[in-house]
Parts: sequence; structure tokens; C-alpha cells
Amino acid sequence: MNWMNSEAFTLFGQHIIWSDMTGNILGLITLALGWRRSLWTWPVQFLSGLVLFAAFYGHLTGSAGKQVVVMAVALYGWWQWQRTKDRAGDGHITPRFATWRERAAMLAAAAAGTVAVALLFTAYPKLSWDPWPDAYIFVGTVVAMYAQAKGMVEFWIAWLLVDAVGVPLNFANGYAFSGFVYVIYGALVLWGMRDWWLRSRRGPQPALEGAPA
Repeated sequence: MNWMNSEAFTLFGQHIIWSDMTGNILGLITLALGWRRSLWTWPVQFLSGLVLFAAFYGHLTGSAGKQVVVMAVALYGWWQWQRTKDRAGDGHITPRFATWRERAAMLAAAAAGTVAVALLFTAYPKLSWDPWPDAYIFVGTVVAMYAQAKGMVEFWIAWLLVDAVGVPLNFANGYAFSGFVYVIYGALVLWGMRDWWLRSRRGPQPALEGAPA
């Protein structure tokens, strides 16, 4: 798979490598399928992680390890959507807003996870080129995927927060194609969030925790 780490072409003076381009195109397709609430979003996400794992394995151990986590969450997302896809009349999941308890839990997990992963990256510099931003993006991606698996509208907000750091970080570290794709991610996220937001208002709302039936 060494060819995947070779240069595909040059764009605006930036060197685009095959693995960066392929993995992120699949990631873009994943986000578009997520917008449509298609079950196919998870197999494509898994394939994206598999492509990047193959490209990084034996070369960038930390990056390869992160893709294993992404693939595991993709399998969980597929299982979760497979169980709940019949909630909506169109055969797809019905988006909903997270409860305040769920939001607090995700924020706490994101904060604790970012600190833990950043400390790991700092202790083993070969795992990451920039420990804290890289940890933030990695943990934020996992949290966003988890929220998506649960059908929460907030997953789009999590992606926006990841994009805010991902775009400048990728450009700064020479991953130009990732940077360009993250910009497109931002546009898709805004449209997707609007669609899920409206659908959550039309669909049945989950009961508040502790409220009487």
C-alpha cells in the first residue's frame, strides 16, 4: 500500500497524496449519506477507516490506531441504526435532540478524552504531529459519530467544532486535500443540521428522563 502514500497531484501548490484524497472523499460521501439518514453511511465510514488504516499501518502507527477506533464506532453506528431505522415512516431513523444529561455526558467525555489522548500523544511523540489539536479532532470525531449513531441532532454541532480546528491544522501540516474537504464538510454540516433539526420537530420527541409516562 506504499503507493497510497505517494503524490497524486498538486493543487494550488499543495501536494495531494492518494491516501489523504481517497480517505477524505469517502468521508465526504459518509457525511452526505448521514444527511440522508441512509444506513449506507456506516459501511462507507468503515471503508474510509480501512483505507486510511492500510495507508498508515507500518508507517504512522498512531494514525493507524485511530482508524481502528473509527472503524469500531462505525460498526456500532451500523448496528444502532439497523435496530432503529424503522422509527420513521420513510424507513430511516428519526432524528432527535439529546437530553441535557446526554449533552453533559458527551461534553464531559470529550473533555476528559481529549486530555487523556493528548497526554498519550505527548508521551509518545511518534503517535501524533501535534498532540493537543490532534487529540481534540480525534476525540471530537468519535463523539460526533456516537451522537450520530444515536440519531442526535447535536452530532452536526460536534462536526462543526471539529472542523473549526481541523481546517487550519490540516493545511498547516501539509494535508491540503483534508483541509479542502473539511471546508466542504462545513457546508454539508450546516445543510444537514438544518434538515435533521426540522425532521426532529416533525418526528416524535423522546420523553424527558425522569418525566412521568
